[in-house]
Order: sequence, then structure tokens, then C-alpha cells
Amino acid sequence: VQLQASGGLVQAGDSLRLSCAVSGRPANFYIMGWFRQPPGKEREFVAAITKRGSTTAYADSVKGRFTISRDVPKNTWSLLMNILRPDDTAIYYCAAGRSPYSTDLRDENEYGVWGQGTQVTVSS
Repeated sequence: VQLQASGGLVQAGDSLRLSCAVSGRPANFYIMGWFRQPPGKEREFVAAITKRGSTTAYADSVKGRFTISRDVPKNTWSLLMNILRPDDTAIYYCAAGRSPYSTDLRDENEYGVWGQGTQVTVSS
């Protein structure tokens, strides 16, 4: 199973949508999320959603600006990023977990499958 997403270069205030697609054998993911690693910093949680869409979680720094969504039949999930800021610049990773018993969507240890990462650069 592989996860793939594509980022880009945008200006501050712009919007960008990241989408994560699953390739390989059919996957049954219960949680889907996004993490990011800013330059010189550790990887951090951004947003997550459960398979049924009943629960979402966001980092405080993106709440109100970013929206996560998922398309279960297509096995894809997206991150719509609005009002981007230079401090949103990072490598963004999509991730997924198969456990139906995940308790903390913000914990990267709950995710067993990761994409390769995609660069998002926000210029001022």
C-alpha cells in the first residue's frame, strides 16, 4: 500500500488542496491524517479524520483555516488549506491507520502507513 500526495509553491493568503491517494491492495483505514515537518523542526500533527467522518481533529495553528475531508469509496482524503502563511511551509505527510481502536488522532504512533511527503512552500 502506498500513499501519494502533491504539494506546491504558493503565496501568503493563497489556498492549496493536498490530496492523498492510496495505491496497491485495497486498504481499510479507520483514521486518516496529515502531519508536517517545518524546516529545522520535528514533525507535527496537522489534522485527522475518522473513516465515518464523525470525528475530526486539528492543530491549534491551523484551526479555522484548514479543513480535512475524506472520500471512503475512492480511498482518498484531502486537506484544504486556506489563508496560508509562511509558517505553514513544511513537508506535508499523509498518513493512515487501520486500528478501529485509535484513541488519539494527534499521535503519529496511531498511524501505520505513511506517504513519502510533499513540499509546501508559502512565500511572503
